[in-house]
Amino acid sequence: MRIGLIRTTRRPTPERRGGRNATSGFSRTDFPDRAPLSGAASAFPPTVGPAPATPCGLYGGTAVARRSGDPETGGVAGGTGGPRDQVIVLKDDSSAPAGVRVPDSRLARETTELVRDSTSELIYHHSRRVYFFGSLQAINRGLSCDPELLYVAAMFHDLGLSEPFHGSGRRFEVDSADEARRFLRARQVPDDSIRRVWTAIALHTTPGIPEFMEPEVALLTAGVEYDVLGIGYHDLDEADRAAVVAAHPRPAFKQRILAAFTDGIRSKPQTTFGNVKADVLAHYVPGFERGDFVRTILDSPWAE
Repeated sequence: MRIGLIRTTRRPTPERRGGRNATSGFSRTDFPDRAPLSGAASAFPPTVGPAPATPCGLYGGTAVARRSGDPETGGVAGGTGGPRDQVIVLKDDSSAPAGVRVPDSRLARETTELVRDSTSELIYHHSRRVYFFGSLQAINRGLSCDPELLYVAAMFHDLGLSEPFHGSGRRFEVDSADEARRFLRARQVPDDSIRRVWTAIALHTTPGIPEFMEPEVALLTAGVEYDVLGIGYHDLDEADRAAVVAAHPRPAFKQRILAAFTDGIRSKPQTTFGNVKADVLAHYVPGFERGDFVRTILDSPWAE
C-alpha cells in the first residue's frame, strides 16, 4: 500500500552534508539571511512559579543542580569536559518569585545559542515555553528530574522541522533526537543521559507512553502538550502561565505551529503513518491520503 501520494525529492541529509563526525547537522550557515531573534536569550525572568519540594529546574533561593562525577551532590547529567563547573549554583533573584530556572551551565548556554541561531523565532519561543511548562508540571506530578537534560530536550525537540531535514525521509522527531544526540556526544555527556534526551524527543508526539517513562521523558511531553494542545491548561496558576507567555510570546501560535508542521513533513508523508501528523497533512495538503492500518494488514502478502 502506498502511504501518502505526495512525491518527495530527497535532498542531502544533514549528516551527509556534515560528515559522520559532524557535531551538529545544521548551523547558522543553513540560515544566512535570518535576522536575529527579538529579545535576549535571558529575557525570561530568573524564576517563575511556587517554590517546589523537588528539583527539576525548580528552585527557591540558592540551589545546586546535582551533577554526575561530584561525590557530594550525586547527580545524573554528567560532566561534559572543558572548563564547565561540575556543580551548577543557581542564585536567587529576590525580584522574581521562586521557581523555574534555566540551568546556568555551559551546556545550557550552548544549547540556547544553537537553537536561536539555527531555527525560527516561532520554534525558539515554543521550545522555551515547553521547558518552563514542563518544569512547572513537575510540581503537580511530584517528579524530580535533571533540569539540564529537560532543557536540552525541550530546545531540540522541534529542530527536525527545519528545512535542512525536509529530505531526510525520517520522522522529524527522530531527526530532532539525532541532532541532540550528536550535540551531547560532542560534549562528552554520559550515554544514559543522552539516551534520556533522545527518547524524550523521539516520543514527544506519541501519547500514552512518555508518562510511564523517566521524568525527563514524561515532562517534555507534558510541556509540549501544555503549549500546543492545552492539555492540563488549568493545572498551572494563571500568573505563572502569563509570566511564561510574556517572556516568550505566542502570537497566532495555533496557525503558525500548524504551518510549521505542514512545511516540515509535507515532503515525507510516509512518516505520518500511525501518528498524529497525518491529521496535519489531511487538513492542509490537497491530495494527501493517510495510511490505513486495517488496509495495510488486509493487503499484506500473507495468505491469511
